[in-house]
Parts: sequence; C-alpha cells; structure tokens
Amino acid sequence: MKALERFRAPKELVLDEASAGDKPLRDDDGGKLKNGAIKERERALTAELTAHSAQLQEKLYAARERKLLLILQGMDTAGKDGTVRALFSQINPMGLRATAFAAPTVREKSRDYLWRVHAHVPGNGEIAIFNRSHYEDVLVPRVLGDIDGKETKRRYAHIRDFERMLHETGTTVMKVFLHISKDEQKERLQARLDDPEKHWKFDPADLSAREQWDDYRHAYQDAIDATDADHAPWYIVPADSKTHRNLIVAHLVRETLQGMGLEWPEPKADLSKVKID
Repeated sequence: MKALERFRAPKELVLDEASAGDKPLRDDDGGKLKNGAIKERERALTAELTAHSAQLQEKLYAARERKLLLILQGMDTAGKDGTVRALFSQINPMGLRATAFAAPTVREKSRDYLWRVHAHVPGNGEIAIFNRSHYEDVLVPRVLGDIDGKETKRRYAHIRDFERMLHETGTTVMKVFLHISKDEQKERLQARLDDPEKHWKFDPADLSAREQWDDYRHAYQDAIDATDADHAPWYIVPADSKTHRNLIVAHLVRETLQGMGLEWPEPKADLSKVKID
C-alpha cells in the first residue's frame, strides 16, 4: 500500500495518544537491530527518498507549469521545523519557499485572514511549505473562544473554497498533521529548558496551549474532518519518533511529486543542428 493511501486521514478522525507512537514503516530486521541502528537506517532511507524528490523537483522547476503546496500542522514541538530541515536540504532553493506563520500582525488583522496566506502560495515551478497556516486562524480563535461554532463552520467553508481554487489553478495541495503525544511533548519541552542552546526555542505560551491540550486535539479533529478532500487531502503522521516521522513524510512528498506526471520541458528550438564553435 502506498503511503498516500496508508496515512490518509480517515473519516471521523480520532487523534488518540497511543497512535502518536505508531511506527508502521519501521524495520528492525526481525528484532536484530538496536534503536540506534534502526534510526540510522531510517535516516538513510529518508535521504534516498529526498534525493529522488530533488530530481522530480528539478522537472517541476524546469517546466514551470505545476506547483506544490505542503502544509505542516501539529501541536507545539511536533517537529514542523525538523521535518523541513530533514526533507528539503537537497532541493534546489531557487524553486523552494518556506513560510512560518506566526500570530497575525495588526496590519494582517485588518484584512481577511486568508489575505496574508494567499501571498505565499507557490508560483509555477515552485514548492511552497507552510509551517503552520491558515488553519491557525480557525484552531486558535476557536479554542480561545474568540469565534463561535457558526463562525468556525464558515471559516471551514472559506478554506475549502480557497484550497479548491488553488487546485483548479494548478496547485497540488497536500496537508500533513504531525501527531505527537502529550507525554512526548513534555519530554521535548523539558529538553529545551535543560539545554541553554535551545532556550531560544522555548516559548512560555506553549505551556498555556498545553493546558488546553484536549481542546486543541478536538479542534484539529474537527478541522481535518471538515476540510479533507481528494483535491486537498490530509495525512496523519505519527510523530513521537523524529526519524520515523521524517521517513513517512518523505514517502508522502515523493509519491505526490510522482503523481504529478512531471516531464522535462521541450527545448525552445531544434537543438539537433546547433553547433558550438
């Protein structure tokens, strides 16, 4: 079974804690490999998949006809930054753009919430990565009580229309939820506190969001159920293991690029008669 089928969000999604630790692609060679060796194998496989994706991206960039939008969502510390680093280091930077969406500015708040997002969608030949996205403008205000159920559903409708428009104008949209457990998040937050070189990554606001863990989990479930579509699918990636998480997303990206039917563009002239003196 392809990863695109295996990790597609099911109907009536339930984000239970146990499934965040699943490792369906892990191969321990029948129990012979220790944890360190398993992770090294997963890193090597991820590198192979990423190298193939880089070759496909060259075709995407050369043809300048299609575009790919990868949306990464997840609880704090789920590994959005780490996924980007692991999967796109070999991609031609001329055809790659990554955008991290923080809380909207005063100027952004004065416009519709999709305005700031639309400016960063990919152009022809590009891969764009959203580290957080327009989904934050539903999830966060819903949990904080700034919008009611009616407005939440209206924003889901906006997002469905927005993503359908992107699809119909040549953008392949893929959405990945990095599913981390509350226990794993605790370990990662503590690691940031314990390491002075990671203090810059620690945000006290993460603790406030952690107190509302169940509220955010339910908000994600509803958002994914409401906006999953064949033209803009959601994939649920267990993310307690960093190396296994990266391996899954590498499969998803490679298979998505393969499915785009990318080809080298035809030369602009008949090159058979060209001679270089």
